[in-house]
Amino acid sequence: MGAQLRVYKRRIRSVTATKKITKAMEMISASRIVKAQRAVAASTPYADELTRAVTAVATRSNAKHPLTTENPNATKAAVLLITADRGLAGGYSTNAIKQALALTARLRDEGKDVVTYIVGRKGVSYYNFRNLGVAGSYTGFSDKPTYGDAKAVAVELIEAFTAETGGVDELHLVSTKFESMLTQTAQDARLLPLKLDEVELSDESKAKHEIFPLYDFEPSAEGVLDALLPRYVESRIYNALLQSAASEHAARRRAMKSATDNAGELIKSLTRLANSARQAEITQEISEIVGGANALADASRGSE
Repeated sequence: MGAQLRVYKRRIRSVTATKKITKAMEMISASRIVKAQRAVAASTPYADELTRAVTAVATRSNAKHPLTTENPNATKAAVLLITADRGLAGGYSTNAIKQALALTARLRDEGKDVVTYIVGRKGVSYYNFRNLGVAGSYTGFSDKPTYGDAKAVAVELIEAFTAETGGVDELHLVSTKFESMLTQTAQDARLLPLKLDEVELSDESKAKHEIFPLYDFEPSAEGVLDALLPRYVESRIYNALLQSAASEHAARRRAMKSATDNAGELIKSLTRLANSARQAEITQEISEIVGGANALADASRGSE
């Protein structure tokens, strides 16, 4: 019984240490969510207004631009997948990867070759382990992205889209939208060529602007598109990175809270088992003492 009790005590100490770690990670993620939400709120109006400006230029002029011109014979598409650099975030990265695989299958059914660019070590590890092929990878900033990170990703993707030979005809983005502390949804959207009739704005932007303003193009609509469209791609990728970062922190907080609660329940269960083992050990010792006392008493009566 003594050995069993020691085993229970050792497991209780181990689970208690794990509980302290998960609780600390839960608190860290909770503090980072607030900063991530503020970053999302700050970047969304800029991305929306830039999208409106690009849409206005493209729809209010006769300018033709490779980033807005649909290719009827598209044969190659690029998919940018945003995942996490670290684990312990529940199904955050897994859901994004599943969304990317479903999008890839859909594009291949349309007869298109697919090349994949990935943000985050989790996605890179998944694709490399299965030999799925990665055209470009970006790691080290998934939980705290900057505009410079988004620009570095956007530059390579735009170069692949505008390349005269060996380039891609479409650019798709798979990210996770932060809806609330409890809900984060993996989604995909086509960034390029820009679908003017399917441009998505935030609800706040839709409420503020129901009619496009009038624009004067200086020096020309083509020149404006040359300047705005790369910024549009950068802002959309940056906003997606921020949304995904907030989703990652929320998912990690929820996962760590669940792990902390489970550790607490396991400690209670192990404590009950340890108490039962201790009681059984005490009962056995008492029985041995009583048995020994009775044996001594019987021996004393026999000697008399």
